[in-house]
Amino acid sequence: MLPREYLRENADRLLSEIPERFAASGLETYTQLDRERRDAVTKLEERRRRRNELTAVKAKPSPEALAEMKALKEEIRQLEERTEEADRMLAAVERSVPNVPQDSVPRGRDEMANRVERTWGEPRKFDFSPQAHWDLGPALGILDFERGVKIAGARFTVLMGAAARLSRALIQFFLDVHVDEQGYTEVLPPFLANADSLFGTGQLPKFESDLFRTAEGYYLIPTAEVPVTNLHRDEILPADRLPLLYAAYTPCFRSEAGAAGRDTRGMIRQHQFDKVEVVMLVRPEHSAAALEALTAHNEELLRRLELPYRVVSLATGDLGFASAKTYDLEVWLPGMNAYKEISSCSNYEAFQARRASIRFRRAEGDKPEFVHTLNGSGLPIGRTIVAVLENYQRPDGSVAIPDVLRPYMRGQTEIRRA
Repeated sequence: MLPREYLRENADRLLSEIPERFAASGLETYTQLDRERRDAVTKLEERRRRRNELTAVKAKPSPEALAEMKALKEEIRQLEERTEEADRMLAAVERSVPNVPQDSVPRGRDEMANRVERTWGEPRKFDFSPQAHWDLGPALGILDFERGVKIAGARFTVLMGAAARLSRALIQFFLDVHVDEQGYTEVLPPFLANADSLFGTGQLPKFESDLFRTAEGYYLIPTAEVPVTNLHRDEILPADRLPLLYAAYTPCFRSEAGAAGRDTRGMIRQHQFDKVEVVMLVRPEHSAAALEALTAHNEELLRRLELPYRVVSLATGDLGFASAKTYDLEVWLPGMNAYKEISSCSNYEAFQARRASIRFRRAEGDKPEFVHTLNGSGLPIGRTIVAVLENYQRPDGSVAIPDVLRPYMRGQTEIRRA
């Protein structure tokens, strides 16, 4: 969430300079609403001051004074209602306005304006036609799309045998690197969250249609970012505790209402998937460097898996609601002949911290400041399995297991049809 003072001074500028991000966000009405509220507050203060002057007179009030006091009482009541309504309307707009992109973010209305920052690895040259994972997996007997649909519905998959073990191997490998080598603290949070937590990270109220909600009012988490960031909601942290680095494995649940018709085949976009997420809470002056470090941490996983990828800076029109800057890691999928997102690494600056009231104090007696929050997918398990199957496939339909995963697979070196 952005400060009211900032929006008051910059609403018109944001609309004119970055319309691809702020059009239809509610900012169009913000300046007028804010002016009306301030006018009502000014009048309210004047009427209250006049009422106090009249009631301070010790002599018996004249009929004219009584009439004025009666009129003031009604006018004050109406002005209080106007002020409260204006506050509600302003707060609603403030909750719907996205974060301001950093100057380094490429300008453009959609993903076509995204900028490739760097690539790593050369896509493998096959001497046969590589298969997509939706053909490879069923042929190996390790991905069962039909039974996923039978059990739950579209966009659910059953992992069998080697795929199930590969899923566990990837989770453990990712956590080992993040925790043992990169300095993150492992967290196993609840997989359900309340509305306050979803508001804090920016999913509510704007994106409620993308969430699954229980009858009791809890939400199935769409990412570990939600519970992990909210570990410190409504807290003031001492400066010497920063930075805080967390890594968490969780299942994730998304209705994908905002992605209708996209990647409907296979395992690219599922309603339920597993993911290891990393979250950072840092001082504001360190967040730019923290984003580069967090992105490098997730790149390291892809490098050890020897999966070709590229780093893409998202444009202003493609940026997530709460993000000030995002790098997507896109892995090469030969069966689909395309790069596909496998990780999203974002700097939210103080946007989430302001919504969740996560602050720190530099020294005793100093005014608390908002931390900067960052998070990255490192990595979604299903999409990584897809990348392994497609990049490590062989002409006979078998799949080699990446060297780095073999200790986690009890020495298994390949996947063949049982």
